[in-house]
Amino acid sequence: MSFESVRAHLKKWNREMDIMEFDTSSATVDLAAEAIGVIPARIAKTLSFRGEEDKAILVVAAGDAKVDNKKFRQAFQMKARMLSADEVVEQTGHMIGGVCPFGLVKDLDIYLDVSMKRFETLFPACGSTNSAIELTCDEIFEFSSAKEWVDVCKGWEDTDSENKIKYSQV
Repeated sequence: MSFESVRAHLKKWNREMDIMEFDTSSATVDLAAEAIGVIPARIAKTLSFRGEEDKAILVVAAGDAKVDNKKFRQAFQMKARMLSADEVVEQTGHMIGGVCPFGLVKDLDIYLDVSMKRFETLFPACGSTNSAIELTCDEIFEFSSAKEWVDVCKGWEDTDSENKIKYSQV
């Protein structure tokens, strides 16, 4: 069901046929990177947080980025509290490992972290634990109806030049 809701969502842009399905799991950043054949940083992970009242906030970030609690608090005026697995399914319609900002069951506020902007394309999941699609940052922004770009992550700046050198032949 979740995969099908993403397929239907991406059909609006004629991109549903570009979804990749794998024989192996892509449920984590590392597994997705291995299945696709890219560095983990190019996996666009969708993180789910408690927002106002009963509405979650989704933040899509590069695979090597970690949420910075201070930056999160400054951006959203609230503490970064992640949802439980059950709450993620209730809010997004997607199981952990397949969460993406597309084909959601609820109208949620979606933000994109600047950690993704260093890549031409990234690979978000597509509602299942064995799927992904290659999209530009502009496409992720448009297809997710994101509210804005935010800077709420850390850890990715330190590894950026190291990854470029290490994976330049990949």
